[in-house]
Amino acid sequence: MTPILAGLMLLALSSAPGAIAGPAAGEASLQLRRSSASFANGDPVWQLQLRQNGKVLKSWRAAASAKQHQGLDRRWSPGNGSPLPRGLYRLGQPEPWGRDLWMQLDPLFKTARTGLGIHNCYPGVGCICIPDRQQLSSLAAAVRHYGVRRLNVID
Repeated sequence: MTPILAGLMLLALSSAPGAIAGPAAGEASLQLRRSSASFANGDPVWQLQLRQNGKVLKSWRAAASAKQHQGLDRRWSPGNGSPLPRGLYRLGQPEPWGRDLWMQLDPLFKTARTGLGIHNCYPGVGCICIPDRQQLSSLAAAVRHYGVRRLNVID
């Protein structure tokens, strides 16, 4: 799917009756985007950015899938370990998950993918993984402080 078509689909979904829109003006949100960096094993580093009013307030290094899974079908093939599909997600508040933290991600578009979240792991296999637990705690504190409720996966 071309970026233009994906954008038009997102616009159509976000303007449909009962749809949940992206963040309002002034509201903080998270964005996930690829970086040009790689982890030591060759897996790409993704940047999870806290943004408000067009400015990046904070950023965390994340894994969004192993190097060999980057080109797999991201939207319709659950369990293949691909990165999250592009689009808007509702972000749940940080909650305990064993000895870790979990932040639920609910896609605001049609997809077969389920059980998505942000948590501590590495390598990542389909969620957003924050490899460093201190960084995950920092992210959770920022989500609480800024009342973040949305994530946008850019690419």
